[in-house]
Amino acid sequence: MTSRIALGVEYNGAAFYGWQRQLSPELPTVQGFLEQALTRVANHPVDIKCAGRTDAGVHASGQVVHFDAQIDRGQKAWVMGTNTHLPAEIRVQWARTVDDNFHARHSALSRRYRYVIYDNPVKPTVLVGQLTHVRRPLNIDAMHKAAQCLVGEHDFSAFRAAGCQANSPNREIRFIRLYRQHRFIVLEVEANAFLQHMVRNITGTLLEVGSGKQPGEWVQQVLETRDRKQGGDTARPDGLFLVNVEYPESCGLPVNEIGPCFL
Repeated sequence: MTSRIALGVEYNGAAFYGWQRQLSPELPTVQGFLEQALTRVANHPVDIKCAGRTDAGVHASGQVVHFDAQIDRGQKAWVMGTNTHLPAEIRVQWARTVDDNFHARHSALSRRYRYVIYDNPVKPTVLVGQLTHVRRPLNIDAMHKAAQCLVGEHDFSAFRAAGCQANSPNREIRFIRLYRQHRFIVLEVEANAFLQHMVRNITGTLLEVGSGKQPGEWVQQVLETRDRKQGGDTARPDGLFLVNVEYPESCGLPVNEIGPCFL
């Protein structure tokens, strides 16, 4: 009899070619390393499903995955045992046995991302690959105000990667906000789901407003064009973190502090 196990996973994406397993050619990915480690603990091949596939260089402090195990090793073994077989850039934070109908992706109600920006004349030597550096101060009030036109359900084709394979460009943003925390600027956005590069393309467009290159109303205009070529550049992956995935309470998953830990 199999048991379905859910895991909370944190990783530094700078070391990997994204989440998804890549075999032709074989490249280091988060899924690949995690499946190898879990296979050793479970003593049988493991195939995992995640709440949201992240791109190369993108991080996670709140990723959720699930897999089916032929035997339940217990929460401690799934956490500590798996971590002993993982590179330092990936860590399992928690484990829970869940119902067989639980699915890390399909059971999720929403996903939340944080994009971390450091606006300072000199690039920092710490947190390399963990944030995006901007040399000039940004007007975060203008960025926050301009971003509010994105709240609600819209066709987000103007913020969608050309290679995005989603069936529909429609997504519902629950909230989007920009604020300063410590010495960082944080763009925080939650939606029912995201298109490929959607957060990075929104960030790149808002950076045009924050730097004074475009007026705030330009973001609304970009949205209405449904044309990716009309928006700002795709922001670097460095500062992007998947920080939380929300599920129904009935799933019984832990509610953790929103990361990343340096904020």
